Amino acid sequence: MDNLLGPNDTAVRLGVFAGIFLLMALVELALPKRTLIVSKGRRWLTNVGISVVASVLLRLMAALAVPVAAVAAALYAQENGIGLLNNVAWPEWVKIVLALVALDLAIWAQHLASHKIPILWRLHKVHHADRDIDVTTAVRFHPVEIALSMLWKIIVVVPLGASPLAVFLFEVILNGCAMFNHANIDLPGWVDRVIRIFVVTPDMHRVHHSVQRREHDSNYGFNLSVWDRLFRTYTAQPEGGHQGMTIGLTPYQSEEPTRFGWSLWLPFRNEAPSPGSGRRRARQASGPRRNSWGNSAGTALRSGRWHEPARAHR
Repeated sequence: MDNLLGPNDTAVRLGVFAGIFLLMALVELALPKRTLIVSKGRRWLTNVGISVVASVLLRLMAALAVPVAAVAAALYAQENGIGLLNNVAWPEWVKIVLALVALDLAIWAQHLASHKIPILWRLHKVHHADRDIDVTTAVRFHPVEIALSMLWKIIVVVPLGASPLAVFLFEVILNGCAMFNHANIDLPGWVDRVIRIFVVTPDMHRVHHSVQRREHDSNYGFNLSVWDRLFRTYTAQPEGGHQGMTIGLTPYQSEEPTRFGWSLWLPFRNEAPSPGSGRRRARQASGPRRNSWGNSAGTALRSGRWHEPARAHR
């Protein structure tokens, strides 16, 4: 399988990507889960356009500096004996499996961080601003986020000692799974229940794109579903049901997320909400804080009308 790398690397990636993309798009037409609410053509042009810009940025980074690619980093580590898996005499298939699992956990952790760290959320919210979710949402990531994600993979790959083949397989599998679990397809309930034991399904990931913070702060997995169960970030179904739930972000329920320029500039807009803003708004809406004994809280306690303020969902 090593001949998949080198000159054939890009061709294989593009071939697999195009094949899965086309398959998911056709299944969406035949078995749609939800009715799309904004212009599909405009969304697709914007989402695919953002992906093209991200690909160009990665190419420029590689041309202007060093080969900025996780596979290249894995090859460097392998040739220089760097990393855990490059220094153990285990069967190659065992090392590949371990690398795939470790890299999947690393991407899960990166996704979690992109929701919790404000500066990363500014970038990641471009993905969540999409008001519909389908196969093109899987490629709607801000170019700067894509670049940072590649750097994060390199940081993980080198000390792990993952082989170039393992990294290549992981990236192909990750892209394929992302297109599958973002697809607007209606899997039979029993099929969904069986598949999500192992991997993230469209119904499972759709919850993550809910406007409700409690829901979009869950189901971070792109590939294996075990991490959300293990770290207690799993939500089985959306509160409003898959047909009744609202997709996207509350401040951007308009046509703006379908615009290419608007989407690229979104992280740099001052009005954009950060991960903590939901909690701040909830505290403001709930009235005086619990420790404000000098005014309303103290009066309420003395009169027997004290109640604990409502808390934002985490």
